[in-house]
Amino acid sequence: MKNRRIRIGTIVITSVLVFLLIVVGAAVIYSEVGETYVVGAGELPASNVSDVPPSVAEEAVELAKELFGNNKAKYDDFVSQLLATYLEAKDKDLVVVFNAGGWGWSSIERSHQWQSIYHGMEAALVDMGCKSLWLNYERTAHNLLGCLNEATAIVTDYSAKAQSLTRRVEFLVDNLPDLKVIIAGESEGAAMTGEAMKSLADNPQVYSIQTGPPFWHKNGKLERTLVLTDNGIVPDAFSNGDILAMIWGTIKSLFGLSQPEDASGYILYYVRAPGHDYQWQYPGVGTVITNFLKQNFEVK
Repeated sequence: MKNRRIRIGTIVITSVLVFLLIVVGAAVIYSEVGETYVVGAGELPASNVSDVPPSVAEEAVELAKELFGNNKAKYDDFVSQLLATYLEAKDKDLVVVFNAGGWGWSSIERSHQWQSIYHGMEAALVDMGCKSLWLNYERTAHNLLGCLNEATAIVTDYSAKAQSLTRRVEFLVDNLPDLKVIIAGESEGAAMTGEAMKSLADNPQVYSIQTGPPFWHKNGKLERTLVLTDNGIVPDAFSNGDILAMIWGTIKSLFGLSQPEDASGYILYYVRAPGHDYQWQYPGVGTVITNFLKQNFEVK
């Protein structure tokens, strides 16, 4: 009887381990296409290939083949997004691509922080005579496999997942030489942005704005990059790795003891981090971003 129980236990444990290995393996090899859509307007309009120069359309096709091979659904989706983005951006001075925090499927419209930054930046850009296009970049499918893939990406510092975003940006600036692009991100999305920016560091058309990147993500010294880890009220506990402050902030939130001056933000919905809140009106946010915009995007 004892040997039988041991055999059954061994079989159960082995089965669970095999299942976990299969799930983790699927998450690792699963490749996200990413979804790009216009802030405030929803999906990109369907692209009319006849409006796209043949050389541009051919480049989009070759890039899709390189990234997704024979996966026709992903291939077609990627080409369609590239061409539609090209048509939307061709008469603009600047494109801003936003990466949300959390699991990566949210948007500026649903971001407590970047709503205010978006409105503040847009007003500043209009004052500078700069015509802009704002895009949400949804990097994660809203399902279990997407979550597992995003968790894997966090552990690997987005080294693989940032490739799709990087190649989109390269496609735009290669085919629109007068265009500038800002890759923007908050929290975990800032880590994705930072990783993409490393690959684009030598491209003078590409810039980056990051708010509250995780403390384990190291940007290094990148030109044309603005990284905010202090909102001017409270230093960001998440960006500065202040674990004790995050634990205490979470406990205070659970018992309703948080104060407005904590300027706290959430990490993956549950953990509260003092200072992890970037509102345009904060002294370390709006003024700093405006100076960055004037330095790099003001139409002369």
